[in-house]
Amino acid sequence: MKARFLIPVLMFFSLLGRGQNLQPDEKNALINVVVMDFQKKPMSAEKISFISKKTQKIYSGTTDNSGKFQVLLPKDAGYDVKYMEFTSEAAYEKPLAIPKGEEHQFLTFTYTIRVQLPEKYTLNNVMFDVNKATLTSESFKELDKFSSFMNAKKTMVIEVAGYTDNVGTDDANLKLSQQRAEAIREYLLKHGVSAGQIIAKGYGASNPVATNDTPEGRKINRRTEIHIIKQ
Repeated sequence: MKARFLIPVLMFFSLLGRGQNLQPDEKNALINVVVMDFQKKPMSAEKISFISKKTQKIYSGTTDNSGKFQVLLPKDAGYDVKYMEFTSEAAYEKPLAIPKGEEHQFLTFTYTIRVQLPEKYTLNNVMFDVNKATLTSESFKELDKFSSFMNAKKTMVIEVAGYTDNVGTDDANLKLSQQRAEAIREYLLKHGVSAGQIIAKGYGASNPVATNDTPEGRKINRRTEIHIIKQ
């Protein structure tokens, strides 16, 4: 599942106006980056990166409470655009091209990105010891990235949902899934995430997403999902 969908809109090019914190020059264009959801609500703490196709240099910024930030990008160059997902960086399929412009022309434009967060997201590479609620060391990298994401999203409230396969009794699976969800919640709390942002709930073997008739299917069903309650 993709974590979000982005639609960039280049609004306009113009000469430099007053009141900008940054200023374009003969070599660099000023990009006013705006990030909002599909209801046009500003999205704060969204990190967007522009990677130069010429030099591979990264130019990035993080949106403020108004869903905006500014960045200067060298003109006459193309850029790949990336954004932060829950635990990784994802590329947007359409690159950004900054024209050279006329001689001595200072360029400014607005780049709008519309973001749609998923209602739920499966944490990949989060694993436990067999029949236990003890996180394996392989899980820490993924959870550390997710902790950083949650620490930036101070208003977000999530449910950590634990699931098992159907091996064993319903009561045992429900108990194990609850313990595993709570183990992830405790890990996030220890890494700075506010207690009010996280609810832990185990669902046992309910809501399978694959068959429980094969080892591969059971492995898929033993999962941890993040349910977004409030953005």
